[in-house]
Amino acid sequence: MITPSTLWHTVRYLRPVQFYGRLWFRFKHPKPDLRPALPLRANPASWTVPASRQPSLIAPTTFRFLGTAACLDTVGWDKKEIDKLWRYNLHYFDDLNATGADERVKWHYEIIQRWVTENATGQGTGWEPYPVSLRMVNWIKWALAGNPHAPEILHSLTVQARWLSKRLEIHLMGNHLYANAKALLFAGMFFAGPEAENWLEKGFSLLRRETREQILPDGGQFERSPMYHAIALEDLLDIINITRTYHAAVPGRWRGWVAQLPEVARRMRIWLAAMCHPDHEIAFFNDAAMGIAPSSAELESYAQRLGLAPLSALPDGLLTLAESGYLRVHRNQMVALLDVAPIGPDYLPGHAHADTLSFELSLFGQRFLVNSGTSCYGIREERTRQRSTAAHNTVVLDGLNSSEVWSGFRVARRARPLGLEIRESGEAMSISCSHDGYRWLKGRPQHTRNWHFCNHELLIEDTVTGNFKQGNARFHLHPSITVGDIDPCGFTTELRLPTGQIVSFGVEGGDLRKEISSWHPEFGYSEPTCCLSVQFRGPLLRTRIKWE
Repeated sequence: MITPSTLWHTVRYLRPVQFYGRLWFRFKHPKPDLRPALPLRANPASWTVPASRQPSLIAPTTFRFLGTAACLDTVGWDKKEIDKLWRYNLHYFDDLNATGADERVKWHYEIIQRWVTENATGQGTGWEPYPVSLRMVNWIKWALAGNPHAPEILHSLTVQARWLSKRLEIHLMGNHLYANAKALLFAGMFFAGPEAENWLEKGFSLLRRETREQILPDGGQFERSPMYHAIALEDLLDIINITRTYHAAVPGRWRGWVAQLPEVARRMRIWLAAMCHPDHEIAFFNDAAMGIAPSSAELESYAQRLGLAPLSALPDGLLTLAESGYLRVHRNQMVALLDVAPIGPDYLPGHAHADTLSFELSLFGQRFLVNSGTSCYGIREERTRQRSTAAHNTVVLDGLNSSEVWSGFRVARRARPLGLEIRESGEAMSISCSHDGYRWLKGRPQHTRNWHFCNHELLIEDTVTGNFKQGNARFHLHPSITVGDIDPCGFTTELRLPTGQIVSFGVEGGDLRKEISSWHPEFGYSEPTCCLSVQFRGPLLRTRIKWE
């Protein structure tokens, strides 16, 4: 049940533009501008092959998105029974630039022509600003790769740019507005004439402002999602690519900003590398899943194709991403990624999970402890469960979430990290942080977590000050981990990695039990796994993880 308190704590953080922008977007509908296509800008330089995704067009009219395949002839472009996110992907046209795209050029021509014929201007999912933005960029990339568009497609592309310029998602902001601005920049570069120059100016202006806002000094994208960070990095590399391809078209007043982008990209690349496990795939904090953004390896290859300097290896020991609020600890066979971050920008928490003070752990190059991941969007019970505190490796008090996630993309009261301390002494390292996410409960409890790293051991001390009825620390294991029997006293068990190593897991101050859980490494995919749940016997719980 949504209470007035929930609504108040949700809307109190919003910016004015998110109120009046929503009203403007809902009631102001521009008329399609069907004037002739603009001419193309002459003499582009060589276009660098961009990052690619896995193919999604698996037959001439059959697509696979989010783990589900369907034929366009059956589902059409906008069948309401089809999940909205699946329909969004259908209109992106990512396959134009996916792996092996050259082998599907004939299919691509036919699908583009069909889209132009079957999607009335300004109507349906395909004309919402976000899919318009991604589709425009993909069509232009495809053309720059040597696939000339037919006149009717160039006309459609011009009409889409005109439409988008009047439908910017100022009410959603964040990655949506960034995608809108990027699409205007691409259209302004690709086409010539005064109208294209206006798109170019608007794109540059928004991108400069939003890059300053959205990319933190440590290189992290401000929504604190490794997946959306990877998407933002791809966007930035694409901007570097298009401004080099049409270097002469970049107005003088923007060239200084464009010259700064490789340094921004360098910081973003370091951040992404730091937030990956030894398998080179992203950690799961906030909304995150594999297969949506290009992989970190693919993005790094793209950066180097653009002539950006290769990254140095990440250092052993502690790496602090201070402004984002994440820590990476790498010691011998262990990599730990710790979340001491705010859930995201206060006015834009739509991709946040209630995961404060959670962490992920790899041992011997293998994922060991994993957060939930994300398999679905929308307003449904499973979406709420995956965002919950219980779906992450942290402490749940009184069965409630540390941040009040609700309605798919909403957050009311939210946890804030407090008092981060890092202490190193010889081989030992301790990291301590608290959060106030349960301050609204009657006993005003506060959770403090200490991670103690020493040789082949990780000791986690969870302390709760203030009154609470029930506390549970949850540790979600990767599905490949085999769980042994818990000893009769309920304190210890042994865990086996797929490569044979044995890890000891023991608790003091709590009762250990096994529970069925699930892991969601991709959209549309759920994999059963095991969670070790520890119920507090008092205010202090110690959890010891040891390996050889």
